[in-house]
Amino acid sequence: QVQLVESGGGLVQAGGSLGLSCAASGRTFSSYAMGWFRQAPGKEREFVATISWSGSSTYYADSVKGRFTISRDNAKNTVYLQMNRLKPEDTAVYFCAAGRSHVSWSGAYQYWGQGTQVTVSS
Repeated sequence: QVQLVESGGGLVQAGGSLGLSCAASGRTFSSYAMGWFRQAPGKEREFVATISWSGSSTYYADSVKGRFTISRDNAKNTVYLQMNRLKPEDTAVYFCAAGRSHVSWSGAYQYWGQGTQVTVSS
């Protein structure tokens, strides 16, 4: 069992930066791939980024590639999402998730956090 708690959301102006954290409970965190997803009002949840259990492999949605960076610290049981050059269309609730494969498909992730709101004003 893995419990995930996101933090770091908030309000930022377009072009600004924001960093999200996701703290995991449990001793098996380092064996899980971790992903970030987001859901805007009236839209389906979409993939943002994922990282392998070791941190050696990452994968991003085209919409955030070059602006967002996913990383992890297995010693701290934490995964991060650094978001730069934010756009109003990045406004959403951001969720972290843990799964066995670092893929973009949300069904591959077994555990989910409660989400944190990110709002980008124009």
